[in-house]
Amino acid sequence: MPRHTSALIPSPWVTRFAPLIAAGGEVLDFACGSGRHARWLASRGFRVEAVDRDAVALELLAGVPHLTVREADLEDGPWPYAGRHFDAIVVTHYLFRPRLPLLLTALNHGGVLIYETFMVGNERFGKPSNPDFLLRSHELFERVANACTVLAYEQGEVAEPKAAVIQRICAVKGHHPSLRLP
Repeated sequence: MPRHTSALIPSPWVTRFAPLIAAGGEVLDFACGSGRHARWLASRGFRVEAVDRDAVALELLAGVPHLTVREADLEDGPWPYAGRHFDAIVVTHYLFRPRLPLLLTALNHGGVLIYETFMVGNERFGKPSNPDFLLRSHELFERVANACTVLAYEQGEVAEPKAAVIQRICAVKGHHPSLRLP
């Protein structure tokens, strides 16, 4: 199990929008890290694939019901999801811009994208501080809005669980004007 309690608690952004995912749906936890979201989603009956390059972190997820793991280099390796589609994709605390279009392609029509990561300004609070890993103002919205109906979007400074500057989005692939927020 992860050493820190915060590594076990799912993001409130993820828990807020998870009810939009089709019951029993297939979810990709992309760059899953410690697997806090993968564990939480699997415990709610979703079929989850957790992918990361950290084999040790993935070993800690072995045996969790409804959860499979995949070790993959998400930046330099081949795209591991060619031809695969998911009912939801969850990404937190990770940014590699060249993969974002592929993530949107891997999302089923009507599938839910729940994404939360750091943006410019976060360098005041520590890492990440490299601009390659920080979204520019409104960047996540602009990259997602052409393929998806944006249900919720936020950007700015947060105090919890630690001080940071973030962007987060919940979007559904395709045009869905009548969706209601949870």
